[in-house]
Amino acid sequence: MTTSSALVALLRAWPHPPARSVPKGDEALVFVRGAVRHGLAGFVAHAVGQVGWVLPHDSATLLRRESLTGAARSLQVKALLQRSLEALAVEGIVPVPLKGYGLALRLYPDPLQRATRDVDLLVPRGDVETAVRVLTGLGLTARPTRDGRHADVDSHHLELEGKAGLVELHFRALAGWGRTLEGDALVARAVEGTLEGQRVRWLAPEDEAVYLALHASHHLLQRLAWLFDLKLLVGQGLDWVRVVEGAKGTGLPHLVWYGWEVAQRLLGAHVPADALEALAPPMWRRRLARRLFSEERLVETELVRSRPRWMAAKLLLAPEPGAMLRYALRRLDTAMRPSPDR
Repeated sequence: MTTSSALVALLRAWPHPPARSVPKGDEALVFVRGAVRHGLAGFVAHAVGQVGWVLPHDSATLLRRESLTGAARSLQVKALLQRSLEALAVEGIVPVPLKGYGLALRLYPDPLQRATRDVDLLVPRGDVETAVRVLTGLGLTARPTRDGRHADVDSHHLELEGKAGLVELHFRALAGWGRTLEGDALVARAVEGTLEGQRVRWLAPEDEAVYLALHASHHLLQRLAWLFDLKLLVGQGLDWVRVVEGAKGTGLPHLVWYGWEVAQRLLGAHVPADALEALAPPMWRRRLARRLFSEERLVETELVRSRPRWMAAKLLLAPEPGAMLRYALRRLDTAMRPSPDR
């Protein structure tokens, strides 16, 4: 087994002990640094204790420090999330928390074990203006859009930032690869829930299975936390017929396949073979994806380190290369001719 695979081995075996032995020496430091890089220091600190691994002192100290740092950051995000929910509730707005603390609360042994840096809230388009007013009342300021004159086509959220942190207010769940995942239908299908005593909506399980895979693929699966989320989501129970139908309904089933195929292949997520086959891209793209999303390359976040490789991978894996190319041209236009508010 390669030096870099201790992290994958731990995540793949969870909740059982991995077959391999505890990493030692430099390998242990690589293991801890990988956990930090992939947003899982807190969870890995928990899992190491559960499976009985005893890391060398320096590595154990680093892992503990990083897990506590991540937990402190997550507590700040949680505080902003609670304030946002309370303020929006006054106006009768019940948002859908996406990813982040709300997801960790439902999937992880402790929500502070998964790194999060901001608050993502999905609201119906008709509530966006009111929600912006409410959030600015918390001392947050709207950032200028990064999509310039093409914001109507390519933007999926507004960013509001202040001393308390960053809120990404979504009116679309996602925009990327030249396509969008609109938000209103997802909100309409969302299920009632609570978060720390505040009323919220959660994405329907099958919608969340599609959304999380799309989000991971949008970022070329460069964080193992996103893939581990998928593995843990399976444990909540999914109707895979609905997942497949929902993925095809987005027009982006291949992107859903990339996320779930790697979660199954690397991390042992229990995904039915017929569901993967129903979502799969042509064979040449499957082979390309398996090369780009190999264990070694994902653990080392290889694509993040090279902008040309990132763009090439995006274009080659895109289900609609024409749409992806038009998107890239719009991005170039924005870079060359930014809107006046930037």
